[in-house]
Amino acid sequence: MWLIYLILFIFNNMKQCFSYRKQCWLVFFSFGFMAGFGQLRAQESHPPDLHATVQSYLKQGDYANALLVLNNALKEDPRNLELLKDQAFTYYLQKKYEQSAAVGRKLLENKEADVKAYQIAALPYKATENMRELDRIYKKGLKAFPNSGVLHNEYGEVLWTKQNPDAIVHWEKGIEAEPNYPGNYYNAAKYYYHSRDKVWSLIYGELFINMESYTTRTVEMKNILLASYKKFFTDTDNDLFVNDKNSFVKAYVADLQKQASLASRGINPESLIMIRTRFILDWYERNFSSFPFRLFEYHQQLLKEGLFEAYNQWLFGSTQDLTAFQVWINGHAEEYQRFLDFQKGRVFKMPSNHYYNN
Repeated sequence: MWLIYLILFIFNNMKQCFSYRKQCWLVFFSFGFMAGFGQLRAQESHPPDLHATVQSYLKQGDYANALLVLNNALKEDPRNLELLKDQAFTYYLQKKYEQSAAVGRKLLENKEADVKAYQIAALPYKATENMRELDRIYKKGLKAFPNSGVLHNEYGEVLWTKQNPDAIVHWEKGIEAEPNYPGNYYNAAKYYYHSRDKVWSLIYGELFINMESYTTRTVEMKNILLASYKKFFTDTDNDLFVNDKNSFVKAYVADLQKQASLASRGINPESLIMIRTRFILDWYERNFSSFPFRLFEYHQQLLKEGLFEAYNQWLFGSTQDLTAFQVWINGHAEEYQRFLDFQKGRVFKMPSNHYYNN
């Protein structure tokens, strides 16, 4: 509409333009600028519109139409990173791995290649279990993005398919570099649970649950967390920590072992509530100034809000005994709802300086 008014303005004032050249040039300059601006806006909105169209086709499983749109768009803009990512991913979904890999190579040749580009370029090689190419892609990606928790996590998963112990090195680097990406906690907790270690599966498992609270992986991790507490109090190799050089681990084990008598009748939600409550009280009395830790801060916050019991029931109740958990909810409906509202009203974030596994 503004363009029509501007044209009419120029036409009606053409005579004045010959008399007042400066004003005329301003009018034509304004016209050219606004027209160019409109064209630029149209160009800027083009890729998102295309992406939405392609995603719509992919959701329908209509890969042919998705590629039709992408191939036509790439004729006009063959180096467009977003279009290439969509094209490589579409070929991958079609199980046309050679075509997907070929587009992936174009992606990584692009100077603007981002983390997502490396993830997509790796997909066809994961499908064909080409470890050599996966190794090359992730090493290149981590050289470009050394603080990418996503790339450290995925490379760790690739290494672990061959039982390569360097997997945990990458999961730990991912936790340290990007502490709010949950995937590395998930894999590290599982790794440590199946090792001799009895500390980091407890810590990483609970951190993961607070970052990713309502997925199938959450259910799996709740089981691992409960089993990790049983492992801590039933295994007799606690001398494992005597010579540990990690001061945080020594302090953690010492305060948790002090609660061993509370575990004498078994590990269940009720005993864990007592164990974990006393642990937090001891930690804040002796160790918090040396080792501030967001997870323990959250525990203390829940204690002050009167929600720590509900939180522990949410963590361990359904895993230990679903029927007993439902009975507890029925008797504490208001308290449990307050906890759920509290939990959903916040995002759990780990500070970058709360990393102690080094």
